[in-house]
Amino acid sequence: MTELRGHPTGRPTSFEDRFRLYLDESGDHVFQHLDLVGHRYLCLLGCWFRNSEYLAFHEALVTFKKAHVPHHPDDPPVLHREDIMNRRGSFKHLQDPETASTFDNALLTLIAGAQFRVVAVVIDKLALREEYGDSAAHPYHLALGFMLQRYCGYLNHISRCGDVMAESRGGTEDRLLADSYERVYSRGVWMTPASAFQQALTSRELKIKKKAANIARLQLSDLLGHPVRHAILREEGRLDEPPAPFAARLMAIVET
Repeated sequence: MTELRGHPTGRPTSFEDRFRLYLDESGDHVFQHLDLVGHRYLCLLGCWFRNSEYLAFHEALVTFKKAHVPHHPDDPPVLHREDIMNRRGSFKHLQDPETASTFDNALLTLIAGAQFRVVAVVIDKLALREEYGDSAAHPYHLALGFMLQRYCGYLNHISRCGDVMAESRGGTEDRLLADSYERVYSRGVWMTPASAFQQALTSRELKIKKKAANIARLQLSDLLGHPVRHAILREEGRLDEPPAPFAARLMAIVET
């Protein structure tokens, strides 16, 4: 079969047919303070959309912000979980309980109406270090390998292609994640050959954007990362703390 940019010509490559996976993380990647739950587990969360369905979500998010987050058009707010929880910056007005309730309900309605898939990979760094010692694989490489297996497996199953974007965490973290991506793309991982990733992915390089770029899908990943990680740890019996009320409502939507 004739090849085009590494993909079979029979695989649709128009903008509307392509997908994009958006990554965010909860926890950290270093082997420090592993006796603390907050540092022991790294969660890499990915949301993927078909581009045509993403455009509808993007427009809905713009409308949501206009209605519920007062701002100047030249300086649109970025939905960041910690800022929303702490009622700071663009979200100071949420200190009013009635305003906060209206905001929460509208945000949950927005997410419930979005068409996307979500995958979370949680790495127990303490168990990893205890079993493999200094030869343990980097948590980023493990998490991204599992994530890309699922994303590319889905794309190959439906004969589509796409790329991957992550939120910038800083120089060191960005390089580690980008290196892990390139390694999976070039070498494959575990029982999945490199060809399976190269068929599905349109770029051998990970796209990285700063939070200030105001990308709708990265904001969604940021909102979901901690609640999803918390829910997984509870399911696995690693955490007893119940979710916050908003997180419980959010997870009821995400489960679908």
